[in-house]
Amino acid sequence: MSSSQHQSVYNEAYSAGIQACESMVPTPVVFGHAASIFSDEIDYSKPTYYNSEGVCGFAWVVIRPGNSSFARWMVKRGLARKHYYGGVSYNVSIGGQSLERKEAFARAFAESLNKAGIKAHAESRLD
Repeated sequence: MSSSQHQSVYNEAYSAGIQACESMVPTPVVFGHAASIFSDEIDYSKPTYYNSEGVCGFAWVVIRPGNSSFARWMVKRGLARKHYYGGVSYNVSIGGQSLERKEAFARAFAESLNKAGIKAHAESRLD
């Protein structure tokens, strides 16, 4: 693949990710104090916080193998870096702090790369 083909694949994957991120409606969450130590109920007499964007977290896309032409192209342009368990990692920086939005972006991005013949999968974690 040429550099322009890599750019085209990246642009298509990024667009798919943006669309998935923007169409995702996160599950809202309320943070507060538990009513008792073994309770799932919130004590609303104490301060509570509502977050419409859901839980916070991180997401990234792992592209393997790390020595593929696309992976090297991503690293060369500063879009990805070495992944701890092999391959390269593309960090999702869009979607604010919303884990669900970031996961939606990462899944769509990876799916688009897979359709283009590039092995990729999404990973995430709570903050």
